[in-house]
Amino acid sequence: MPMKSDIKNIKLAKGGKLRIEWAANNMPVVKMITKRFAKEKPLKGVKLGACLHVTTETANLAIALKVGGADVKLCASNPLSTQDDVAASLVADYGIPVFAIKGENNKVYYSHLNEVLDMKPHITMDDGADLVSEIHSKRRALIANIIGGTEETTTGVIRLKSLENKKLLAFPIIAVNDALTKHLFDNRYGTGQSTIDGIIRATNHLLAGSTVVVAGYGWCGRGVAMRARGMGAKVVVTEINEMKALEAVMDGFDVMPMKEAAKRGNVFVTLTGNINVIRLEHFIAMKDGAIVANSGHFNVEIDIPALKKASRAVRTIRPFVEEYTLRKGGKKIILLGEGRLVNLAAAEGHPAMVMDMSFADQSLSAEYLVKNAKKLEKKVYAVPEHLDRNISELKLASMGIAIDALTPEQKKYLSSWQIGT
Repeated sequence: MPMKSDIKNIKLAKGGKLRIEWAANNMPVVKMITKRFAKEKPLKGVKLGACLHVTTETANLAIALKVGGADVKLCASNPLSTQDDVAASLVADYGIPVFAIKGENNKVYYSHLNEVLDMKPHITMDDGADLVSEIHSKRRALIANIIGGTEETTTGVIRLKSLENKKLLAFPIIAVNDALTKHLFDNRYGTGQSTIDGIIRATNHLLAGSTVVVAGYGWCGRGVAMRARGMGAKVVVTEINEMKALEAVMDGFDVMPMKEAAKRGNVFVTLTGNINVIRLEHFIAMKDGAIVANSGHFNVEIDIPALKKASRAVRTIRPFVEEYTLRKGGKKIILLGEGRLVNLAAAEGHPAMVMDMSFADQSLSAEYLVKNAKKLEKKVYAVPEHLDRNISELKLASMGIAIDALTPEQKKYLSSWQIGT
């Protein structure tokens, strides 16, 4: 019986396999983990349901998990983030069931989530917490079978901590997003580069001399602001957090409310994890031809319904580029990627070199859940520090970089309270 999947076209597999192999060349840590998993089979007999962006990097994670003994099923964590050739190769070349088609509508998206949940997973692997949310709201019968889950992104961790705070979380979750090897690198360097990449691929806009407004100065916002400035843009940051706003000022960026930034910006990027960060009053204040993009997980940061309501015409003028003409005054606002993650909608997402660490975190966290499930409570846990440090060590080794080690004298000094001035 053929393996059940739902992908765009199995004939795309050849190109997808080449791209998966290309990414693997830049994922040495995942490669090392895969080699060990092949010998030890730490995930043998584990059903693992994954809801992640279906990219070349994710493919290498899924392959590592399968090599480690897991029965893996994969669906997309965003309707526009799937690379259809990669999905085809995972099915055709690696025997991993995939339920993901780039551009799928909301109904198909949730049907794909439920195809993965139908396997009755022991471990969930989320990017945005949609699997966990679906389980808690509509598929509670699955809870008895689940030993734990992992979460890849800030938005998902926020949702899961809300469940935990309300005493509703039904099984332990490891917040992979909060690992230092994830958010310090993936969010800052990955999101920074891939967001700019998505905007430029979609529009061919020259950033040098443009004013780029970055909404949110978390690790993702820092990354985008850094890269935009590096390409010659004037960068304005908007924030609601006093400490982050102060940090942005100290980093040399202009900081102001969105209502002021709206008048100045040529390109706007939201990275907050919150709803309606750019609203109608901001669209009205923007320059004609302003470009608006989102790099937060869900397409709620830009008030698209309000933009549609205020527009007399909408047309697609390039792939993933929609031009909205406002009724009042005829001003044009350019929306990228339907307000979804622009780095995945219009580009390829993060470079493999940085996802190497994030997905090393995911694979080792899955192994940790299997080994320690009975000890864990129904809480959101950080990735254990020893795993984080091990991934850093492996990454440095793969880059040919050595560091110093503490001498016995230094260790004694750091552990002592008697030695002073």
